[in-house]
Amino acid sequence: MCNYVKWSPEHDVFCSVDGKRKSYCTPEAYHGETCWLFRNRGNGTFEDVTARSNIFDSTSKSLGVAMLDYDRDGWPDLVIANDTQPNKLYRNLRNGTFEDVAVRAGVAFSEDGKARAGMGIDAADFDNSGSPGIAITNFDNEMMALYRPARAGGYFDAAAPAGIGQPSRNSLGFGCAFADMDLDGRLDLVAVNGHIDETVRQIKGNIGYAQPPHLFLNSARGGFRDVAAQAGGNFTAPKVARGLACGDFDGDGDVDLLITTNRGPAYLYRNDVTSGNRSLRLRLTGTKSNRDAIGAVARVFTSEGSQSRMVKTGSSYLSQSELTLTFGLGKREKADRVVIEWPSGKTQEFKDVAAGEQKYVEG
Repeated sequence: MCNYVKWSPEHDVFCSVDGKRKSYCTPEAYHGETCWLFRNRGNGTFEDVTARSNIFDSTSKSLGVAMLDYDRDGWPDLVIANDTQPNKLYRNLRNGTFEDVAVRAGVAFSEDGKARAGMGIDAADFDNSGSPGIAITNFDNEMMALYRPARAGGYFDAAAPAGIGQPSRNSLGFGCAFADMDLDGRLDLVAVNGHIDETVRQIKGNIGYAQPPHLFLNSARGGFRDVAAQAGGNFTAPKVARGLACGDFDGDGDVDLLITTNRGPAYLYRNDVTSGNRSLRLRLTGTKSNRDAIGAVARVFTSEGSQSRMVKTGSSYLSQSELTLTFGLGKREKADRVVIEWPSGKTQEFKDVAAGEQKYVEG
């Protein structure tokens, strides 16, 4: 569970851009707060294991957490987006404790060694390498981060060369999510934006309070391009957006988007893939593993290679997406092979799985 800063009405700090009107203070005005880790006892109760798990760190100012297996050892790790403090990557030591390896792995800071204003976060295998990458939304003039897996256990920020950096430079990002929006077999990246200062236009003429979202389509060459303007449905209408969640709410096999806003309405965008691309959806239920199959990894193989997805909670910002996994198969009629690796250690394999269906699997 992420926590941000130590604050109470009694210890509020007055900050202002003009010396008169109260506005948000920067995070530096407050002390940080540790994240918490609660262990499920298996009897309907939890215990606080923050200290003995080595998660305790009162310098953190955390706004987003994502689950991943960055070192591919079969145990879930945690990556945390911090605001003006280094991001954290907690490696699971498989004995109830964690080690922060963010600096060593290259995700703690920007490429120029600065701690950015991390807000939203997601982790997924966006380059179909079998290893998860990481996206983090940041403040305006900081660009999004797109950490691509490099050497074993390491990352480099590919936002600029991948085509995400410059388009996101003037955005203040919150929720973000990897999802295969066009069902071509490559994970795309959606980010929603909105400033915290209603008067920012008077200070920075090129940045507004309400901001349009980004819809970055993943190309076969490892780059991304923002096609939000071509999405239709008034998708690019500026919003003071915060939360972003994904799910197939209408049951047609593609991924739809839900966006929440600050002091405003929620927006539900129905995705209609018109290219003829098809999907395979997997709904996993644990029997030996945990009921919701959290931590299970599914791999789908076709003639072009493989895709992988992890069943996970959290990610984005103040949001929860559906747990069903969606794999784009393009125009293929089937997946050649599906392999599911369960948290219990069990592995299942299925062959010739037809496109266009939602497959329910227990394990």
